[in-house]
Amino acid sequence: MDYSRTVRAAAVQISPVLFSRDGTTEKVLQAIASSAKEGAELVVFPETFIPYYPYFSFVQPPVLMGKEHMRLYEEAVTVPGPVSDAVSRAARSYGIVVVLGVNERDNGSLYNTQLIFDADGTLLLKRRKITPTYHERMVWGQGDGSGLKVLDTAVGKLGALACWEHYNPLARFALMAQHEQIHCAQFPGSLVGQIFTDQIEVTIRHHALESGCFVVNATGWLSPEQVGQITSDEKLQRVLSGGCNTAIIGPEGNHLCTPITEGEGIAIADLDFSLITKRKRMMDSVGHYSRPDLLQLRVNLDAQNVMEVADGIQATDETIDPYLQPTPYSLPPTS
Repeated sequence: MDYSRTVRAAAVQISPVLFSRDGTTEKVLQAIASSAKEGAELVVFPETFIPYYPYFSFVQPPVLMGKEHMRLYEEAVTVPGPVSDAVSRAARSYGIVVVLGVNERDNGSLYNTQLIFDADGTLLLKRRKITPTYHERMVWGQGDGSGLKVLDTAVGKLGALACWEHYNPLARFALMAQHEQIHCAQFPGSLVGQIFTDQIEVTIRHHALESGCFVVNATGWLSPEQVGQITSDEKLQRVLSGGCNTAIIGPEGNHLCTPITEGEGIAIADLDFSLITKRKRMMDSVGHYSRPDLLQLRVNLDAQNVMEVADGIQATDETIDPYLQPTPYSLPPTS
């Protein structure tokens, strides 16, 4: 494991093109190109960014949200498919690791899914949020432990969680125990107001301190016009504001660049891996500071299926190579 390198990371805060998978995908490809132009080797996007986070589920009662739920199904992402193929091409073209949140459609169900592409375009992991939060349970199914993995990537050992998964300390510890060097966090943004911004701040800085790793966090953003598209109720519109905190945190819990709390932008910072050693020589939560004789985590990393064939062999899409079929998306120029 290399602790002598430096990696340039980017965290993207942009607004989706509401109700449009294709429009939001084009913005993702543009942001990948912009990040690469800044020398980034890793780029992280917000939670379920393609096609858009289901804000409607936060402001509409379940009995009234059927129309919007159906529209999300129609715009959701299949994996593999044209969207993952396009992002795979972009990752390979720019030589950049991409962590992207999507609404994934798997037959009759939707999932809050994180896609992790290596710099050669390979889709290394498709992980699903293990427990959707509160209103989200009307939209997404549950993931399993197969996504609680730290990956060897072109930028080092990388793990990822979405939003309130960070308040499941055992999920975080599962990644810490695999010695993640970079943790990629995703939140929706434009939700609940300043209190959510403050909570994100505490969450990402605490994880950096506890794990002794870097945290690259991306939140989305809605313009006032987009908020009006989601709800015409002025009281509910106030709920769809604030809550943005796109930031990059070092192993000592400090900001490595100015966080973005409003509007669109890309946070860029250099991650000096020697800082991991500096932190962990003092406090390594899964090494010299651990007590497995007293406290130990048991985790099930197996994929869960509703049907198992008689011989026990199950198909898996754990590692998906790029299909590289023609897609409707074009990559921005490299220069």
